[in-house]
Amino acid sequence: MGGWVRGVLAAILGSLAACSSPPPLAPPSSAPAPRPAARWVAVDWKELPGWGGDDLLAAWPALLASCQRPAPAWAEFCARAALQPPADALEATLLLMKHLRPWRIAGDGGDPTGLLTGYFEPQLAASRSRQGAFQWPLHALPADPALRRTPRRDIDGNPRFAALELAYVDDPFGLLQLQVQGSGRLVMRDAAGAERVIRVAFAGHNDQPFQSVTRALLDRGEVADAAPRSLGDWARRNPSRVKEAMAANPRVVFFREEPQPDPGLGPRGAQGVPLTPGRSVAVDRDAIALGTPLWLDSTEPWSPGAPPAPLRRLVMAQDTGSAITGAVRADLFWGWGEEAALRAARTRQPLRMWALWPEGSTPKP
Repeated sequence: MGGWVRGVLAAILGSLAACSSPPPLAPPSSAPAPRPAARWVAVDWKELPGWGGDDLLAAWPALLASCQRPAPAWAEFCARAALQPPADALEATLLLMKHLRPWRIAGDGGDPTGLLTGYFEPQLAASRSRQGAFQWPLHALPADPALRRTPRRDIDGNPRFAALELAYVDDPFGLLQLQVQGSGRLVMRDAAGAERVIRVAFAGHNDQPFQSVTRALLDRGEVADAAPRSLGDWARRNPSRVKEAMAANPRVVFFREEPQPDPGLGPRGAQGVPLTPGRSVAVDRDAIALGTPLWLDSTEPWSPGAPPAPLRRLVMAQDTGSAITGAVRADLFWGWGEEAALRAARTRQPLRMWALWPEGSTPKP
C-alpha cells in the first residue's frame, strides 16, 4: 500500500486516538454472549497492529468467496461488497472500517495470544497406469465397509483393490504426505508431453490408527530430519525397505477426483468455497464462525539468516481441521507446490487475532 494511503489512514486512526474518550462500545444487549472457547471484546481500529499496511484488494477475492455462502448477519455487507467493489486499497480499507467493527479474540481465560501454523496442498507427479517409477497407488473409497477397514500392509496385492486405483505416484513419502493433508494435485503428462492437473480430495479412511512413518525413521536414526529431500534420499538408498517402512502406518486415506475448472484456485475448505493462498485460514469453528474476516498479527515463516518480519494481514476463516482447536488459533493456507510446502513447514509462531463483524450485529461462532 502506498505512503499516501497510509497517511490518510494514519490521520483517520489518529483522530480516533485523539478523542477524549473512545467511541462507545456496543450496548450490552448486542455484546457477544459468553462462550466456553473464546472471548470477543470490541475494540477500536487503532488497536489493530499494522492496520492500513495490507493491500486489502489482494484479500478481496477471498472475501467475495466467503460471501457466496454468507451467514444472515453478513447478507447486507456481502451485497454491498459485490455490487460496489472498491477501486483501490484505500477504498477497500475505508469500506471495511465503515461497515464492520473489530473484536479482539482471546481464550476463555482472557489470554489474547495463540498459535499460527501453516498448511498447503501437495502437488505430485502421477500416471494413470502403473509404469516405471509410478508404483504407488491412490485408491477410491471401497463400497464394502469390511474392505474399507483393511490396513495398509494388506492392501497391496489384494485384487479387490485393483479396480479402486485412481492413479499412481512416483514418491511414496509424497503419497503419505498427500494422505495426511487430505487433498492435493496430481500432475500428469500425456504421450505428447502435454500437462494436465487433476485434484483429489478426501473421501474417507480405513479406520486404522495413525502412526508416523517419518517419526519411526527418525527414532531409528535412519534419517537426520523430516525434509522431503532426506526422505527421498533414504527411499532411493533402500528401495526394498520402502514398502515395509510405509506399513508402519496402517492408516490409509481414500480419495475421490474433483473437477478443477481453474488451476489458480485452491481446494474447497469447510465453508464450501475455494481456498485462496495466503488469505484463507482454518480455525476452530466453536470459537469463530466460518466466513469471518480476521486480522492476523504474527511474523513471517522463519528463514535461515533473516530476522523475523511482521505478518499482518486480512484473512478469511474458510476451513477447519482436527488439530485446530482454541480461540486464538489459525492455520494459514499457503497454496501448493514446493515453496508452499516449505512455508507451511516453517510456520509456527505466536499469534494475536481480531475478528471483523458487521456493525450493530452480535458476533456468533
